[in-house]
Amino acid sequence: MRLAILFSALLISLSSCNKTEAELDSEVLAVALPQKADQVKFVKPVIANAQEVTTITTPKIIKEGNLRFETTDLTATYDQILKNTTLNGGTIQEDTQGKDYGNSYRHLVIRVPSHNFDVFIKNIAKGVSYFERKEITAEDVTAQFVDIDARLKAKKILENRYLELLKKANKVTEMLKIEKQLSAIREEIEAKQGELNYLQNQVVNSTVTIDFYKKEPFEGGATVSYGSQITTALSSGFNSLSGFFIWLLSIWPFILILAVVLYFIRKKIKSKKI
Repeated sequence: MRLAILFSALLISLSSCNKTEAELDSEVLAVALPQKADQVKFVKPVIANAQEVTTITTPKIIKEGNLRFETTDLTATYDQILKNTTLNGGTIQEDTQGKDYGNSYRHLVIRVPSHNFDVFIKNIAKGVSYFERKEITAEDVTAQFVDIDARLKAKKILENRYLELLKKANKVTEMLKIEKQLSAIREEIEAKQGELNYLQNQVVNSTVTIDFYKKEPFEGGATVSYGSQITTALSSGFNSLSGFFIWLLSIWPFILILAVVLYFIRKKIKSKKI
């Protein structure tokens, strides 16, 4: 019944080249695109060109891991992680190492096939006494995947309809209008295909971020001899005395005024005693 409705919609569209863009879009979307993504989960609907939509029989899950722990040997720990990455078909996408306050560290971002994710995490945990951070997430993106896939196929149906209309168009204005719509639709198809490819890649390969570090002893300062300390103290005292004399020289006008004032005060006091 649905197939018959879809073919009828196509026949009507082919005979109405002068319909507006909104009318053409709404006709296809109303027939080919469900209202909600969960209406097409694990279902194989029939579309206008009689091609079947790929059935989604398993959930689409994006797995991610975030680990942080202390180690006694950075090189040995890295070699173990590299070995497990290779054995599980993964790749190291980012490798950063350095030092911060009292620690030497290494930061790794690894992509590993999702079906090996649990085994990979289990192997990394071997030899780790405790994790300062261990975050494992699994995001179900099935509905999002189905929604993008359905919209992509709906746009392809719309593209085919416009191609049929282009064949039937007789006027240059109609042809230009249809070609403009085709260009816009193809851009949308490329964008949706890019979203679908990215989502599929995230599902197929999991991301694991690993931070591990080793505590480093603080480097003590050089020992200073007793004689050096005495020399430093004498030098510091001489510098302080020189600074004091320089300060006195800088305020000599005030000292002179103070001396004159004290002289007259003393003279006045002596005259009163007489």
